[in-house]
Amino acid sequence: MLTGKNVILGVTGGIAAYKSADLASKLVKAHANVDVIMTKNATEFITPLTFESLTHTRCITGTFERNHPMEVEHIALADKADVLVIAPATANCIAKLANGIADDMLTTTALACTCKKIIAPAMNTKMFENPITQKNLETLKSYGYIIVTPGEGFLACGTVGKGRMEEPAKILDEIIYEIALPKDMEGINLLVTAGPTREAIDPVRYITNHSSGKMGYAIAIAAAQRGANVTLVSGKTNLEVPSHIDFVSINSAKDMYEAVTQRSNAQDIIIKAAAVADYTPAAYADDKIKKSAQNGDFKIPLKPTDDILAYLGKNKKKGQLLCGFSMETKDLLKNSRKKLEKKNLDMICANNLKVEGAGFEVDTNVLTLITDSDEKELGIMSKADAANILLSELLKMRS
Repeated sequence: MLTGKNVILGVTGGIAAYKSADLASKLVKAHANVDVIMTKNATEFITPLTFESLTHTRCITGTFERNHPMEVEHIALADKADVLVIAPATANCIAKLANGIADDMLTTTALACTCKKIIAPAMNTKMFENPITQKNLETLKSYGYIIVTPGEGFLACGTVGKGRMEEPAKILDEIIYEIALPKDMEGINLLVTAGPTREAIDPVRYITNHSSGKMGYAIAIAAAQRGANVTLVSGKTNLEVPSHIDFVSINSAKDMYEAVTQRSNAQDIIIKAAAVADYTPAAYADDKIKKSAQNGDFKIPLKPTDDILAYLGKNKKKGQLLCGFSMETKDLLKNSRKKLEKKNLDMICANNLKVEGAGFEVDTNVLTLITDSDEKELGIMSKADAANILLSELLKMRS
């Protein structure tokens, strides 16, 4: 996700500095070019050699080091950076940045940076909640700094409260969101549905399917990273709720129908990637249905659920793009084209459950993007890559 991106990782003097090594490792695994700048106090908590071993670049610890090329180093670093991340950011460092103080290599470089700047505070709860620190953070926000709010919990000082540096994976997500992709979907309102629905039989049992939600979530994440205003309407999954997304949790097909139709008029693009039940029990039992009460085979009468795609196709506003998904086991193109026409879709993403790499709960997919006039076979790829190609094709249709 970060191939070719240049990241400056600033590390200041706090116990959370050990987490910065994990962040540096994650950045390298995401193929970023990482330069680490440590304050003098930071070197008391973790060694520069740790970061040099992880990033394979020289860790900078002083303003006047002599073992570097003949260039103004803090300017050179600032000029090439796509993002500056300071994690952990102590109260002292935050105060310096808010007031334009540049008395070490990190603050000097920060003052010269015109790229995105992300701060991950870490400190004692009382220090974090101090009005001075809060005012300094607000000042940094007004200058365009992005603040990754610290978490709550047991702190190294022995107290419990807000002040723990956010986990490296969360900070990495913020970095990816800010710089990984061009913001070519800025201003677009996009709704995605994902995951399975659950159709209750009684208080204990329900009917569902094998959908993991991974494809829908990949589309939502990619659209958000490209600048869209994303609403994700999702059934129950084991996936983490993505950041920078308006998340709507639902259970049943009826819940999803109501959530989507209430929001549909505000959307420029709607992508229906959820596996919605076609049928639901005709009656719900208020108490658990006992096996001993059944005579012979147990039957559950079913009735059709509301067809969300059909509603959206009939009520599609001018300029709105509607994209559906079609999972088949045979006659993929024939059945998908029939659905495209019947539901008044602009595009349908078709895949065959029997093709390796295109089934439920896997991280890959094998999609064919079908429109009235075209068919585009993508081949096997990650769901993240497939999501970005799908979004690019929809952008072409908008233009």
